[in-house]
This record gives sequence, structure tokens and C-alpha cells, in this order.
Amino acid sequence: VTGHLDDCTCDVETIDAFNNYKLFPRLNELLESDYFRYYKVNLKKPCPFWSDSSHCGIRDCAVQPCPSEEVPDGIRSGSYKYSEEANNLAEECEEAKRLGAVDGSLSKETQEAVLQWTQHDDSSDSFCEADDIYSPDAEYVDLLLNPERYTGYKGPDAWKIWNSIYEENCFKPQNVKRPLTSGRGEFKIHPVLSVSSMFVYFSGVCVEKRAFYRLISGLHASINIHLSARYLLQDTWSEKKWGPNVTEFQQRFDEIITRGEGPRRLKNLYFLYLIELRALSKVLPFFERPGFQLYTGNPSHDEEMKNQLLEILQLAKSFPLHFDENSFFAGNPKEAAKLKEEFRLHFKNISKIMDCVGCFKCRLWGKLQTQGLGTVLKILFSENLIEKIPESGPSYGFQLSRQEIVALFNAFGRL
Repeated sequence: VTGHLDDCTCDVETIDAFNNYKLFPRLNELLESDYFRYYKVNLKKPCPFWSDSSHCGIRDCAVQPCPSEEVPDGIRSGSYKYSEEANNLAEECEEAKRLGAVDGSLSKETQEAVLQWTQHDDSSDSFCEADDIYSPDAEYVDLLLNPERYTGYKGPDAWKIWNSIYEENCFKPQNVKRPLTSGRGEFKIHPVLSVSSMFVYFSGVCVEKRAFYRLISGLHASINIHLSARYLLQDTWSEKKWGPNVTEFQQRFDEIITRGEGPRRLKNLYFLYLIELRALSKVLPFFERPGFQLYTGNPSHDEEMKNQLLEILQLAKSFPLHFDENSFFAGNPKEAAKLKEEFRLHFKNISKIMDCVGCFKCRLWGKLQTQGLGTVLKILFSENLIEKIPESGPSYGFQLSRQEIVALFNAFGRL
């Protein structure tokens, strides 16, 4: 993918050079710090849109792993023969542990520190259906112990998620169609949350709706790249090997195989990057205030991480070819307000769909990345409030909770 990006003044090569050599190395270091590696999430919320129980492609993919001490060593190593049922159960247990389980373990010191983070969180209207962090089902997860990668979650259940997002919740052109299941040509729209505005072509779609579709497409491309780049290439009792699966990548992005769709999907990924980069440049005043801190209970480390965060935001601000969001909602004030609210409700529905994902690890990263993008939209639509933030004292007009901050930077880190 090369050259100019539609609806932007930027090109692919400029973004590559800026990201790869300047921004990403700094950002990656920040995301490994305690403040950004722990994300509180409720993975037990029921799906609000359909009642069928979706599961990962393997049994128990979406639950905590069986404790290894409960599985006889002989079964795990394959050295001994037990009943067929016992062998199958133990193998599925181990596979769930390898592929689908979320490692929720936290050290005692970290548990004490994260309890204090809640006092720094503020609630506010957002573009996402945020988890209730005070729910007994909400737990802290170490993102470094739970990398986004292929888990075995595939087939009709996985396609149903994306089908619902594209066909029911997106301002999409009619000529872009997504089959319900992989390898089948049928086109189906479920009755839940269908919107009439999607039955239009891109040529007649206003810039806001076109941008909304491209953001969702870019997010989809990003997730597919992660799954292709961290694919389970070898899985034996003695060794697991993760790495790039070129065939998987080509099936999703090769120009010939995808009939021209693949390169467009990748360009939408760059478009999403520009949008999130623009939000980071806009939100700098919120983080610059002396009263704001990345609180973990370690003052010297917290100060160091805040300085590093501000360096990243200053760098984002220095990018020469930012996306110009002034074209958004610039027309009739009444129509603009209506479209903006429609935007918000559409994205809230997408964030709710993440609770229908049948694999815990996929759900974790889906929820985090949609909350990150929702926070980006909240920032871009709050520019006037951000400009009025006082240098000292509380920021009543515009707030970001710790959940939103962690999601914002980790989601951008995925891009």
C-alpha cells in the first residue's frame, strides 16, 4: 500500500516513517509500564442482542484454564494412556489454556495499588458502553500476559460479530457486502438494529458517514493483521510456536484474492491511525495540567511516565500532515447535532456487540480497542471543552477516566 490517502492530505510513506522511527518505540515503552498494562474489564457480561451461547472454536476457549495440578502429568505429556474421555478432556483443557484463556493474575503489591486508581476515575458521557468497574465481575487483566493473537475463535460465530457490526451498525455503502459466514456468498441482514442509512453508495455519502465506515474497516483490518502476525504455527506437547502466517494475511488483504478490497482495507487502517493520532494531539492540555498524574503509588516512576507521556503527545502534535477534522459536522447546526448523536449511538451499539464475542481473549481486546476508538471520538467532539481546561484545578467540562486513558493508548499501540 502506497501513496495518497482519500479524505486526507497525507500519504502512507509519511505515516510509516513517522510511526516506525519516531513514535512507536516511545509508545511501546510507555505501554509496558504498570499504569498502562493493567486494564479492568468485565468479561462476563451477557450478550444484549442474541441469546445463543457462542463459544470459541475449541471447548472452553472462553473460560479460565483448568488448574494444571488437576490434570495428571501423564495426560498432559501424552506418556500414558487413560480413557478416551479423560484424554479428550485434558487435551481440551490444555488447548483452552494455550489459546483462549485470560491470565488474570496480579501480584499482591499491584492489587493494592490498583485499588487506589479508582479514586482518580471520573464518569462522563461517552461513545462507548463502558463496563461498570465496581461490578464484582470486573477484574484487572495484565495486557502483557494476554497478547492479542490467534486463539482458534473462528467460523460462523466470529463472522456473526463482524456481520452485525457492518450490516446493522455502520453507515456503509450498499456495494460493500459482508457474507454471514466465511466461504459463503450469501448476504443477510439481521433484524436487530438495522439502519436505513446504510443503503447508499459511497459517492453519495457525506464525509462524516464515510469516515465512520472507514474507522470500523480500519479497526477490522488491524485486528486481522494481529491474528495473522501472531498465528499458532506449531502446537505440540513440547513446543508452541507463534509467528506470521502469510497465507492468512493474503486471504484478507491480497489485491487479487480480495478482488481489490484488501488494499482499501489497509488504507482504512492508515486512516484510523491518522484519526487517533489527531486525537492525541488535541488532548495534550488535559494531560499537561500539574494536577494530573499517572497514579500507581510509585511517585518517582509516575513522574517519569508522565514526562514520557507528554513527550509522546508533543510528538503527535508535531506531525506535519494531520487529518483535518474541521470538515466534520460543519454544516447546518441542527443537522450537525443530529448526525453527531447518530454517530454516538451507532458506536455505542458496536461497543455493546463486543459482549457477544465468545472468546475471552478476543472479547478483551475487542472491548479495549472499541473503548479506545470511542475515547478518540469523544476527544475530537470535545475540542471546545478541552480548549477551556484550566491550567490548575479540576477539569469539569472534559474528563477522561483511567479506563479511557488506558484504552486510548493501548488501542493506538495496536495500530
